[in-house]
Amino acid sequence: MTIIQQNPATRSSIREAWVPICAYTDLLPERGAAALVAGHQVAVFRTFDGRLFAVGNRDPFSGAYVISRGIVGTRGEEPVVAAPMHKQPFSLVTGVCLDDPATAIPTYPIRVVNGTVEVSAA
Repeated sequence: MTIIQQNPATRSSIREAWVPICAYTDLLPERGAAALVAGHQVAVFRTFDGRLFAVGNRDPFSGAYVISRGIVGTRGEEPVVAAPMHKQPFSLVTGVCLDDPATAIPTYPIRVVNGTVEVSAA
């Protein structure tokens, strides 16, 4: 089971509601999928090494909901997604734009339970 959390220290006291997204095997490596989680558009990614990441789907530079269609790769050891509109790279771990650290997209906790990918709605 893989769990990625944005800020575990502040989330530990919050009861998290997990929303099933799809089967783990439905996510193609290095390709994104969009999902609606508690009214938020979320982009879900599976990397070639099997790790899962969930970030906001809205590109803060263009305002379009297209992050799930971005190009997945790495910068150094950091897994990133490059926004398809203007190619700004965002860390899949922190959500921070690597070219403009003052800009970030939200990250969401993600896990696999019995082969199903779930994203936290909290």
